[in-house]
Amino acid sequence: MKDSPDRDERVVVPPRGGLMHVVDAAGYSLAGFRRLMQETAARLELLGGAGLIAAFLWRGAVTWQWVTLVLLMAMVLIVEALNTAIEVLTDRVSPEWSEAARDAKDLGSLAVGLMLSVTGGFAALVVIGAI
Repeated sequence: MKDSPDRDERVVVPPRGGLMHVVDAAGYSLAGFRRLMQETAARLELLGGAGLIAAFLWRGAVTWQWVTLVLLMAMVLIVEALNTAIEVLTDRVSPEWSEAARDAKDLGSLAVGLMLSVTGGFAALVVIGAI
């Protein structure tokens, strides 16, 4: 029996090698970034990062403090991206309510919250001049 012509046909394309593999991977990363920017939380985190940059400029932060801030802000976005991936997959495999789905989402949220706390704590210490 043949599938109907209306059926959505998906073709798995094998990965390309060499430099084209890197080009493809960069494209996937860019697509992931665009998807992440659809999340209100990620946009707010970037806005908060802009506020921290202003505070660090006002405070006259030194090089190691700037480097640490950039690394921590990158980690915030990394954890937010992973949390978003967990939420997307959880919604796909468990569209109905389940305790396991709730736990997965709560744990992802905890990871983001902890990362924001570490970043905010560091920034506060820099701004008040404690480090």
